[in-house]
Amino acid sequence: MEEHHDHHGAVAQPISNWRLALSATLHCLLGCGLGEVVGMVISMALMLSNTAAIILTICLGFVFGFGLGVIPLLRAGFGVRRAFKQVLIAESLSIAVMEGVEVAVAINIPGVVDAHVTSPQLWIGMLAGLAAGFVAAFPVNYILVARGVRHQH
Repeated sequence: MEEHHDHHGAVAQPISNWRLALSATLHCLLGCGLGEVVGMVISMALMLSNTAAIILTICLGFVFGFGLGVIPLLRAGFGVRRAFKQVLIAESLSIAVMEGVEVAVAINIPGVVDAHVTSPQLWIGMLAGLAAGFVAAFPVNYILVARGVRHQH
């Protein structure tokens, strides 16, 4: 008996939890990174203290992260309240872990906190912090995906 595989009408293969977690973590990285950069530029323009700058960048990391999470859900037909609730549940922990680790790493690299926006040291410190945040947030996202809390938008 000969088997025939119908590739034209094939059902899409489910995406692995690892791929979904990677996608979710990259999404988180983009939101947090954008928030960090915008917060840092605003902080320097307003000459905020280091503490105020850190608070602003963390807040903007959450704002950008939530915004990037809500937009696809709104486009998919979710109401604003439902989209915000879904993003709040699915992304808060990931963003908190990424932001916390990113800030902890960046402020512990000598000279980063006091570096100017044109200083390579600032950008290297920020990249190191975001890379560490990514590594820390990946397992969080994997667990959220595996438990069905987080999914591809």
